Amino acid sequence: MLRLFPNVSIKPCRAIRGMSAVLLPFTEEGRIRWSEFETHLERTFQNGLVPAVNMDTGFGNLLNEADKREVLQRTVAIAQGRDFVAGVFIGDQAGDRLDLAAYLSRIETLQEFGAIPILFPSYGVANSSDQELLTFFHDIARRTPRFLGFELGTMFVPCGRIFSLKLFEELLSIRECIGLKHSSLDRQQEWDRLAIRDRVRPDFMVLTGNDLAIDMVMYGSDYLLGLSTFAPDWFALRDHFWQQGDPRFMTLNDLLQYLGHFAFRKPVPAYKHSAAQFLQIRGWMSSDLIHPQSPRRPDSDREILSKLRDQIEEFLHNSQPRM
Repeated sequence: MLRLFPNVSIKPCRAIRGMSAVLLPFTEEGRIRWSEFETHLERTFQNGLVPAVNMDTGFGNLLNEADKREVLQRTVAIAQGRDFVAGVFIGDQAGDRLDLAAYLSRIETLQEFGAIPILFPSYGVANSSDQELLTFFHDIARRTPRFLGFELGTMFVPCGRIFSLKLFEELLSIRECIGLKHSSLDRQQEWDRLAIRDRVRPDFMVLTGNDLAIDMVMYGSDYLLGLSTFAPDWFALRDHFWQQGDPRFMTLNDLLQYLGHFAFRKPVPAYKHSAAQFLQIRGWMSSDLIHPQSPRRPDSDREILSKLRDQIEEFLHNSQPRM
């Protein structure tokens, strides 16, 4: 039977834990523009968001191992003891079995830098049974004190996997797994996970990856988004408004969602170029160049992105707190 309403309640005035997948900028020669990456990384920290590096937004699936390691080296230098997340990506092939050793090897590298690993799906994950995955997560937990899971729909990658609710609930019994990013783009599936989380383990983070429904934070989701790298300052302000019970949350959330719907239209992977365009429009990057193998948006998008920036800035300038 179709459920017309969520099975979780809105949770007003809660502190939202925000994580942001940091964009990695490039030069015309296809090299990483390290100084601008570092500046944007520090900007993310300063606004109170937890940066996530070597994610899809940081082209973690396209970088060579040397570049991914340098991303980690530069991140830990700027973090100065603050938490950050780093992607664990396994480049396997269709039909491959789950490669625990490959995951553990990459996690070991992240542990050198104190990063919180987030386990990207793989063909091995997609091909495994629930019991095999539960054993896999227990094996990971024995080798790292904390990690994040990652559910990703096949609309994003062919090796994506959305866990059954039974597996999700069993995952909550693994204390080393401190949260999970959920990217099905389906509100009901996320609401179902929040209901289980609230009942079984309230401290577990359900990190919404739904850039088309960023208001999921109202129901108790936290977030790890690519959209937040467009504007870590405005996301932090939106989160502050929610915690304070400030009605400006609603308008700012709507405006950020307009940006999300435009930037994350098909082809979705081109959102990374939208991010680079927007960051250049804001004066935070010197160009809109991204990894040469990543799809681009038309230059005509810049006019719309500029109007969206102006609309948000005008709202923030003109709005006053409710007395």
